[in-house]
Amino acid sequence: MNYLIARIAPGFITPHVLALGRWFLAGLILAVLSRHELWRERDSILRAWREYVVLGSLGMLMCGAWVYWGAQTTSAMNIALIYAAAPVLIAVGAVFWLKESFSWRQTGGVLLALTGVMHVVVKGQWAALSEVTWVLGDGLIMVATACWAAYALLLKKWASPLSPRARLAATCLFGSAVLLPFAAWEWLLTAAPAWTWQASSLVVLAAIFPGVGAYLSYAYAQKILGASRIAASLYLGPLFGGVLAWAVLGESLGWHHGVGACLILPGIYWASQTAAKGS
Repeated sequence: MNYLIARIAPGFITPHVLALGRWFLAGLILAVLSRHELWRERDSILRAWREYVVLGSLGMLMCGAWVYWGAQTTSAMNIALIYAAAPVLIAVGAVFWLKESFSWRQTGGVLLALTGVMHVVVKGQWAALSEVTWVLGDGLIMVATACWAAYALLLKKWASPLSPRARLAATCLFGSAVLLPFAAWEWLLTAAPAWTWQASSLVVLAAIFPGVGAYLSYAYAQKILGASRIAASLYLGPLFGGVLAWAVLGESLGWHHGVGACLILPGIYWASQTAAKGS
């Protein structure tokens, strides 16, 4: 749903203001749900404030606001498919940074998925790359995808006494502090649109559904079905995002999207599945 919000937002609310509203509201909700744990662990949170600033910068600024910024010039379908490469980048980062094992099958999956991403970005025009219209949005989404991979790897590298929900609450609030000056600059010094009920609705939708709602639903489903079965379902995210972009936003579905999906999804599966078995 976040892909749709990103494409609807231009004209109603600016990227950093939307990201700030989304993650501050999500952080407040999660903080209320985790209030006892956050208060109990307040000293450890303050000691690790630099880590939360880094995580907030990666997860809420670069993977939040930059996705909304990129959506001004690229399609929701492109966002969904490019973002699908995040598990592949996480697998690669785990090898070089966390010293995890890496098989030939996993290597093939990485190459296949990244080829699919580039196929989407160049719109399938490999033979005429000089004629491809490069847009800022695709570049921003690629950077945001890399930042999301870094965020996921740092969560694993930096141990925390907090539960996942409380840790996300703290990260959201620190990320909101990082976003604040950027949002203030957009609001005060650029031609930001006037605040309307549509802007409020987008903030609430972004905070509830792809924010708190997605996290709580994932945690509940993981508890019932198990981590491996839920992880496999994540591979369907790009397909759902593409279908929604076509059905709701009326975005055109090109052959390069279909070919890209056929390369990205098996590549993600092979890269991630092998890593899971080897860990």
